[in-house]
Amino acid sequence: MQPRKIVILGSTGSIGTQAIEVIDAAPHLFEVVALSAGGGNPKLIAQQAVHTQAQAVGVAKGEAAKLRELIDHQAAKSGLAGYSPEIFVGPNASTHIAAIAADVVLNGITGSIGLAPTLAALASGATLALANKESLIVGGALVKAAARPGQIVPVDSEHSAIAQCLRSGSAQEVEKLILTASGGPFRGRSREQLRDVTPQEALAHPTWDMGLMVTTNSASLVNKGLEVIEAHLLFDVPLDRIDVVVHPQSVVHSMVQFVDGSIIAQASPPDMRLPIALGLGWPDRVPRAAQACDWTRAASWTFEPLDSIAFPAVELAKDAAKQASTFPAVFNAANEEAVEAFHAGRIRFTDIVDTVESVLSEHSGSSELTVDSVLEAEVWARARTHDRLATSTS
Repeated sequence: MQPRKIVILGSTGSIGTQAIEVIDAAPHLFEVVALSAGGGNPKLIAQQAVHTQAQAVGVAKGEAAKLRELIDHQAAKSGLAGYSPEIFVGPNASTHIAAIAADVVLNGITGSIGLAPTLAALASGATLALANKESLIVGGALVKAAARPGQIVPVDSEHSAIAQCLRSGSAQEVEKLILTASGGPFRGRSREQLRDVTPQEALAHPTWDMGLMVTTNSASLVNKGLEVIEAHLLFDVPLDRIDVVVHPQSVVHSMVQFVDGSIIAQASPPDMRLPIALGLGWPDRVPRAAQACDWTRAASWTFEPLDSIAFPAVELAKDAAKQASTFPAVFNAANEEAVEAFHAGRIRFTDIVDTVESVLSEHSGSSELTVDSVLEAEVWARARTHDRLATSTS
């Protein structure tokens, strides 16, 4: 059997670097054919290109000549002089890379800029291993219409867990989806106690090592709100049948409750290589992709209800999803701007979700969901968020 041909978008990020580790451990199963990244770490993508011998490499920003020079230098050091991939540079680089012929496109880009590459990957006919939740959330029906049944395989640990649990029954037997949340660094705090937390505290996640935006979203539970929308779109389960429960140990990654009262859970130590491997190999499992739970040691797993007063983001995300259209895009864009303002010291932590709610209340939606209408809604949301924050901090 020939190895699956893999395209990795966002190769220098956390998902991308771990995907290369998974592929390195199973070269008989996978082969990298193309890579893309933002361009902020050109040395690393040059190293990755030479290491994987990808046929094409793309970066959103930078200079083609400089990237070529870095690749040539790395190739010479590695004894691969003459290796010369096709290079794409510019804002559409990842979209070009996503369209390259492959069996699987892993979209590990952060943010809604992953929408065009997601649509390009789907149009190519490849399986889309989706870690870029924002592209599905802001694209909504647009992305679903572009995908054939089963073409999108989730890579988020929660949605990968649900996909695994759903194998235990038919769609008609599903009562509800239960997403677990670690609770982040502020679990158990009241809304009043959250007012004066610092950016440094918000980035001190107890379980996962993520970038600034995702880590802050985890602290505010905006990330869990986005995951609820993603679960709704991926699995066609109504929003009122998707629950969130706090599970600090992050070992049970999500659960599915069936109509007979049975609950199936997927459990494993926190390690993104497991859902990444499943995304690349679906529906087959990759042997030894990650460590299993150690049953020779005592362990306790606890579960707590979500405090929606202190953390209103999940309910706000559900409201945005119910309105559909471009409301989820506005939710996401307004949050990104508010998070940046929080880390710049311009607003309090609790102002993040309050600002998103305020901007959403002013949005009227779009009559037709297209890439252009999504982009227009995001531009409007970012501008309106800036205006509101400028007014509130002046």
